Amino acid sequence: MFINDFTTMLEAARNKGPKRVAVAAAHDPEVLRSLAEAREAGIIEAGYLVGDARLTEALAKREGLSLDGFELIDEIKTSKAARRVVLLAREGKADIVVKGQLKTAELLSTALNREIGLRERRLMTHVGIFEIPGIERLIYISDSGVVPYPDVYQKLEIIRNAVEVAHRFGLKEPKVAILAATEAVHPKIPASIDALALAKMAEQGWVEGAIVDGPMALDTAISEHSARVKGIKSPVAGRADILIVPNVEAGNIMAKGIQYFAHARMAGHVMGAKVPILINSRADTAETRFLSLAMAVYLA
Repeated sequence: MFINDFTTMLEAARNKGPKRVAVAAAHDPEVLRSLAEAREAGIIEAGYLVGDARLTEALAKREGLSLDGFELIDEIKTSKAARRVVLLAREGKADIVVKGQLKTAELLSTALNREIGLRERRLMTHVGIFEIPGIERLIYISDSGVVPYPDVYQKLEIIRNAVEVAHRFGLKEPKVAILAATEAVHPKIPASIDALALAKMAEQGWVEGAIVDGPMALDTAISEHSARVKGIKSPVAGRADILIVPNVEAGNIMAKGIQYFAHARMAGHVMGAKVPILINSRADTAETRFLSLAMAVYLA
């Protein structure tokens, strides 16, 4: 199935059947609205709301939302709420873990715990998908949420996780641009050196089912006009599907910039764990959270 917009993604999620969620610090009106929308859309079948139970019930009542089918687990301390949802997923009681009103690091540190967490052999990375006005394809960005300053080998895993998502969305050979400030390799720009190494590794078969090139500036990766003016000849230039950022700072700023300045719609979650983990910003809208749930349901 080829998915090139969020409407098709939602249809694909519905076809996968409803999943059960476990929400850490669920006392958040945007989270509750997204869950209600997801249940109405038929992509989730309730689950567990862990957090301040009284506040969660009060917020649901204020918003006119039903909590039928959800099990409320009273746990005011966010660290314990994070632990509880991770254990629910580990025990097979939840298919998706969702972050509510707690810090991303608090949830991820529990998910990464070697004894009780959701680690697998792969590196856990965040893959964001963007539906951007004026661009007739989905754009995948990674990693904007998990690995602060990845080395070359971690970037290789970031690429592989993003390519896996693109494959699941029907792209047989996604084009991957490894971003830097310029296409020129410069010893004082570490991202350019990493990009060159990764492009060579991909050429030698370290990345399967994708066309990888870099270093590449953002305009060159996205705009065929920019690539043509610069004289950059590459099958990726101007046609990139996947953008690999140098570090989490660049990725986070880019992702939020696209949302706030270009009014893009976004979905995303953490790959490489036993189950999808949603780490939406606490300022994200119910729509962004709903789309992220749809993505997670489809990929779960």
